[in-house]
Formats: sequence, C-alpha cells, structure tokens
Amino acid sequence: MLVLGIDPGLSRCGYGVLETAGAARAGGSGGAEAVAAGVLRTSPDVATPQRLATLQHEIAALVDEFSPAAVAVERVFFSANVRTAIGVAMAAGLALAAGAAAGAEVAEYTPNQVKIAVAGWGAAPKDQVQRMVQTLLGLPDVLKPADAADAAAVALCHIAHCGLLRAAAAGTTAGATGGAGSAPRAAAAAVSP
Repeated sequence: MLVLGIDPGLSRCGYGVLETAGAARAGGSGGAEAVAAGVLRTSPDVATPQRLATLQHEIAALVDEFSPAAVAVERVFFSANVRTAIGVAMAAGLALAAGAAAGAEVAEYTPNQVKIAVAGWGAAPKDQVQRMVQTLLGLPDVLKPADAADAAAVALCHIAHCGLLRAAAAGTTAGATGGAGSAPRAAAAAVSP
C-alpha cells in the first residue's frame, strides 16, 4: 500500500511517499520503505491564487503518479503568525481535496500525534523526529530537506495508526507496525485522528 504524507505549506509543501507492502528489511521499520520524497515550492513573489493553482496542480500530479491508497496530512497547528497559518491551512486543504478526489483514504494528524508515532514522545525535537524517520525507513542519511522528512513522518504516523487498527480488528497487537517493543507500534496506541 502506498501512503502519501504531506507537510503542508504555501511556500514549501513537503511530501513523502512510502510503500508498506514487502518493505521489511534489515535496519528498516519492517513496515515501510521510502519511494519518493521532496518539496513543492512556490514563490512569495507570486499572487496567492497562482501559488495555490501551482500547488493544486503539483499535488494532483503526485496523486496521479503514485495512486496512493491513503493521503495523510499534518493538521494545521495554530501559529502566532496568522498569515503563515492561513497559507498552511490552504495547502492542507488542497492535499485533502486531491486525496478525496482520487478516492484515497484521507487522514489528518496533529504534530503531536506524528511525534508520538515516530519518536515515541509528543514533545520530541525536530532533529530527533528526522533521525527516527531515517532509522525507521532504513535510510543511510537523514532525509532532506526537513519538509520532506516531516512529510515522511506524517506517512509513518498513518501507517502506525493503520497497523494498530488492523491489529485491533484481528484482536491482537502482534503484527502491528514494527516489531515487539518498537517505538511506532507502542506509540501508535496514543495516536487517534
């Protein structure tokens, strides 16, 4: 199953595409493999409607290219900078709409939920989350830029949440994302959209 994670932003919108089937390998999460990651960028020198049109086109192109079964978006966190928060909210809306239009499962997770699922602690610093993304995906280096790593973390959060739901439906926690005692599986219990 492909999961598209989105770290929304009007200037920089991170994306991470993870594959869950057949992804187990030494050093990885046993449940996810990085397929693609990057950042969609728009210039602040361009009018907002054109920036949104560019993001809409590029997010739709990602959905068309990868046909994800799920699109997971980081939920807007209120910011002291209202203008930034509005731009982030608009970008998040485009990602949610693109996923829904394609018939993908769509989910939102708060930054706290993402940190708990990936690092096991809701107040984990950004660099710790990035190192955990590297470890869980078995990558040789920290995923860069940071927006791409954040988007991969959102996708990992969704995978952890889905693993917990599948395990609960089966009446067991064995076989949920990760192995026994893994941070994503153990922390997923605290993740609920």
